[in-house]
Amino acid sequence: MAEVEVIHSWSAPRSLSTSLMYAFAQRDDIEVLDEPLYGNYLQETGVKRPYLDEVLSKMECDGEKVVKEVIYGSGNKKYRFCKHMSKQRLPKLPEDLMKKGKHFILIRNPMNVLASFDKVVPPTFLEIGLASLVTIYNELSDQGNPPAIIDAGELQRDPEIALRGLCEDLNIPFQPTMLKWEAGPKPIDGVWAPWWYDSVHKSTGFKTERGYPKTFPPLLYDLLEQCLPFYNFLKRRLKRSFSLLSSPLPPPSLPVPENEKLLAWVGDELLPRDSAKVSVFDSVVQGGDSVWEGLRIYKGKVFKLEEHLDRMFDSAKALAFNGVPTREEVKEAIFTTLIRNGMFDNSHIRLSLTRGKKVTSGMSPAFNLYGCTLIVLAEWKPPVYDNTKGIVLVTATTRRNSPNNLDSKIHHNNLLNNILAKIEGNNANADDAIMLDKDGYVSETNATNIFMVKKGRVFTPHADYCLPGITRATVMDLVVKEGFVLEERRISLSEFHTADEVWTTGTMGELSPAVKIDGRLIGDGQVGPVTRRLQEAYKKLTEDIGVPIPTYQKI
Repeated sequence: MAEVEVIHSWSAPRSLSTSLMYAFAQRDDIEVLDEPLYGNYLQETGVKRPYLDEVLSKMECDGEKVVKEVIYGSGNKKYRFCKHMSKQRLPKLPEDLMKKGKHFILIRNPMNVLASFDKVVPPTFLEIGLASLVTIYNELSDQGNPPAIIDAGELQRDPEIALRGLCEDLNIPFQPTMLKWEAGPKPIDGVWAPWWYDSVHKSTGFKTERGYPKTFPPLLYDLLEQCLPFYNFLKRRLKRSFSLLSSPLPPPSLPVPENEKLLAWVGDELLPRDSAKVSVFDSVVQGGDSVWEGLRIYKGKVFKLEEHLDRMFDSAKALAFNGVPTREEVKEAIFTTLIRNGMFDNSHIRLSLTRGKKVTSGMSPAFNLYGCTLIVLAEWKPPVYDNTKGIVLVTATTRRNSPNNLDSKIHHNNLLNNILAKIEGNNANADDAIMLDKDGYVSETNATNIFMVKKGRVFTPHADYCLPGITRATVMDLVVKEGFVLEERRISLSEFHTADEVWTTGTMGELSPAVKIDGRLIGDGQVGPVTRRLQEAYKKLTEDIGVPIPTYQKI
């Protein structure tokens, strides 16, 4: 007899945990224990089971003895595999249970767990134990030993890859014998096996014929809603995923890593990034039926907040939204989001107001009976263009929407017209794409308004086909204040090709010089003097004005 290395499997019931126990039992270097904490759990909690008396008479029920003598006692093999249900980890158990050994967590979609559990015992939130699994994950992570997580679905889809990955996480060699076992009861089964193990006794491995699931019982719907957030919390921490519709692409890196742990406002609450979602019934999903604004934060102030809110409410009115939040409610959501994230400078808000959730899918606004959905997405985001060296533009074949079709003065989320032009820009390796109106005159770019300079005079297209941007209006005022002549008129593409200077304007990128259009250098290909002067004036204006962010904390 010698000291063994203990491997702890923590799971909710009906999560293929017995199948996984059988897989480890096929190894030549391991012994397995089927729920060694079960006797202590039943004795301490008084939970009723048809096999209660048999468990209490045949199992060690003293928690301290179970941990010290059964789980961590000496043995004849190198490893000992202990299958645990998370709910069986009670507060009075010795600390060594969690501080020693190797631990991993097995999860399964509660939609599958609940229906299976219900065949034997009516499920409850505590019985399922997903909250306890999250507690176990957090405790082990706080100790500096975050457990590996494996999804039961992976074991069924590709057992070998899943088991190899788990063995790698546990730092033990994979053995091919883990993939198969003989059908029927096993000497290692707990005394409760006749009530719970009928299906697994008929199996010889993890692989099952793929079929469609049975109808989910409506009576379990509320319990499913309670369990899913805990399952999703753990699922997001999987190292590898093989779900049916999962992307084959590796997880991308974020442009600004600090945005990984931001809080976003959705509806009437702040949520962590990965939990910030709208309903599939929301109009923005059903038809892009939403309006939006972009806001920039400079040194504790929201620049041009009132002007942006004016436009948002005008757009919502033009689209006949009902149940629109008040101006003060929107401001409170904006300020709360910024304060909670600690974003007081060099950040950007994507403010969206959707028509809201529908009672059933469909286009008609008559289905929107819940009121609007407010979204405040604040990110750390410096200007998105190179405003020092300049940007490159190409002209798209996609024409800007006419007011005959969809008026650009409504700042709506239905951006396919712009996105098609942006695709052309991306394919040309340009920063953005110029969009022409139906008559071939320049309207704007796919994302910004546009200006040009010729012989000291500043020109910009009429806002007939383009959005009359707030940054555009701000820069137009600055042009006049700086003593330049400003003219709004139709401007042809060739005029932009032969301009002395060109720049674009937008909240996201501020004032961005364009140094090349369609392969033609603008001026001498450098940022021009008028552009630089206006950039400085714009920078000073952002320092001088804006709505201050309240920094007090409401009680």
